[in-house]
Amino acid sequence: MIVEVERSKRVATQRRRFEIVERKGLGHPDTICDLVVDSICVELAKQYMREYGQLMHFNVDKALLAAGEVENRFGGGVMKRPIRLIVGDRATFNSLDVDGIVRATASRWFSENLKHVKDEHIHIEPMLGSASAELRSLFMIAQPSSTTSSTTSTSTTSIPSNDTSALVGYAPSTLLEQVVRDTELFINSARFKAEFPEAGEDVKVMGFRYDDSIELTIAVAFIDAYVESEEQYFARKREMLNAIDEHIREKFGIKHLSIEINTLDREGKGIEGLYLTVLGTSADGSDSGQVGRGNRANGLISLMRPAGSESYAGKNPLSHIGKVYTALCFEIAEDLYKMLGEDDEVLVWMYNKIGKPVGEPIAVVVEVTADSIDGNNIRGIIDEHLTSIDELYKRLMSGVTRLGY
Repeated sequence: MIVEVERSKRVATQRRRFEIVERKGLGHPDTICDLVVDSICVELAKQYMREYGQLMHFNVDKALLAAGEVENRFGGGVMKRPIRLIVGDRATFNSLDVDGIVRATASRWFSENLKHVKDEHIHIEPMLGSASAELRSLFMIAQPSSTTSSTTSTSTTSIPSNDTSALVGYAPSTLLEQVVRDTELFINSARFKAEFPEAGEDVKVMGFRYDDSIELTIAVAFIDAYVESEEQYFARKREMLNAIDEHIREKFGIKHLSIEINTLDREGKGIEGLYLTVLGTSADGSDSGQVGRGNRANGLISLMRPAGSESYAGKNPLSHIGKVYTALCFEIAEDLYKMLGEDDEVLVWMYNKIGKPVGEPIAVVVEVTADSIDGNNIRGIIDEHLTSIDELYKRLMSGVTRLGY
């Protein structure tokens, strides 16, 4: 394994004069796709372990959400055509009812996360085919190891990768990243929904920082059942803005902060000038979604940061380095940052080839902004994480470790 440690020549993100960060919230169509397939991924892993005593080959990282059709009305509109969610890619079927698992898990996700979406509003269509014999054989190649959990007969440390990829993680989070994440979570919190029931779960936050000034542009899907008139809509929007502004200023102590909500709105246009939905998500009638188009693995789209070559959601938690290395890179970066100090920034890349053991990456590249570098300590932290990679597998398979949201 090549381990390269470099002194970074880049300016740490927090010290750059400008920064742009986006977060697509819980009810955004792209986020829906990511979170649904990742829930299916966890459920399939549990079912394979229960049925066969080991994980089998699958990837459910392909999904397309086609928006439905609605008629918005003050006081409550109607769905005219349901949302359609197509979930695809490959799985090992054998005696397992994979399609049933996909439907049940997706339906449960909607009922638990989007309170206005009912079964009649969403059509779930599994389109998974059988995995190829070569990829299925990946789980038969590994030999037993002493580090393997008693719950599985597969040597997880020697499972071959089922893709050639390079992934990256970094630490720490910048102030803007924290603000953007917190803003979306605040709007989708139980406290906020109790005060503003017209706020749907489809929230998108775009943050722009120039020096120490922060600008937030927020999209919030209003639920038309709670809106009686155009005047009420704009009045409630102003109250929302004030609540968000007060929360962010109080929590982060930001002096130069500006916030806008639903900037496409136009007074005097009636329903046509308002961001209204029936279900609290634009997926009900205006916006479609797709896996991999939403947040990156840490739940943000940070445009000043490097990105890996794979999306995280729905990938096999044992054999696909797109998932395993993404989690690993972020965890290593966080530990290295704690070791180096609060003024430093850390980036960690991992690279491996299809067929090579997941627990033995071909290369790990660490880039730090620290003035002095202790290569031995950095190598020690990397080795510690790779040695205990079985624990990461368990957390990924059980859903305990889920990046993104």
